[in-house]
Amino acid sequence: MSDPRFAEPVTVVVVHRNRVEQVGLTVEAFRSQTVPTQVMVVDNGSEAGAVAALPSTVGDAELIVTGENLGFGPGANIGMRRFLQGGVGEWVALAPHDAMPEPDAIEKMLSAVHDMPLVGLMSADVGDNALPIIQPFLGSIDAEPTVSEGFDRSDYPHGTLMMCRRRFLSEVGLFDERYFAYCEEAELGIRAARAGWLCGVIRGAEVRNPGMSSSVERVAYLQLRNTLLMLREHYGVRNSLFRILVALVQIPVGLVYEPARGLHWSVRGRLLAIRDHLRGRYGPPPPQVNATEHPHGRTRAA
Repeated sequence: MSDPRFAEPVTVVVVHRNRVEQVGLTVEAFRSQTVPTQVMVVDNGSEAGAVAALPSTVGDAELIVTGENLGFGPGANIGMRRFLQGGVGEWVALAPHDAMPEPDAIEKMLSAVHDMPLVGLMSADVGDNALPIIQPFLGSIDAEPTVSEGFDRSDYPHGTLMMCRRRFLSEVGLFDERYFAYCEEAELGIRAARAGWLCGVIRGAEVRNPGMSSSVERVAYLQLRNTLLMLREHYGVRNSLFRILVALVQIPVGLVYEPARGLHWSVRGRLLAIRDHLRGRYGPPPPQVNATEHPHGRTRAA
């Protein structure tokens, strides 16, 4: 039985692109939470056939069709604006189309911060046994968890399932849409901390991300380009130049030492990211960035 403290429905914004079968499972997982939910699906420029199949797939969930691929952050912003303007409740949850939360995930998240009014954003536990933090010269990195259950203070939330407080969004704002996808959660976490809000991962509130196909070059491009933007704007030009140097050094090291390559290894993606950062080009990746999917890495609705 759900906690009577959480009788007000939680708005859940699911950002979707071309994964009709998977988004149906995700919507059902959020409908089946142990606290009331109102699910909203923002379709981010899916192909015509996928768009036509969505109404029957998502059922009574509110469906918003953007007509173009705006990116994860801008797509999520559409849902969050709808929540701020006419939605009910204190919290809004955000997830991509392949998030699979445990039935009590949202209830555990709400319970963990019920008496913590300064928590503005939080995320579920993705099971990686890592704490997301921001290093001012490197960007988003992982640290060791500090607790095994409940609120684990972090610098930013995981995007697989995150929740934002209404008052926090009204004060700090939404995702910076220049990021398109990747690093937008980290940048929002920096703004949160500077405004006096707390962020954390809720250990024990489990969510998984079973979709494992993504364009390596596209992810490598977005992750590095957006990291450079975040470092420059929040920590200074020197920090972003240092990160460029690190990225350039990693290329020859990775070419001769495979374990140093990391999950999303693409020399071309890195070089294009540095080029576009120096040009001040953000938003959607340029057409020459390869969007062909490969069987590694979490998918994003972008």
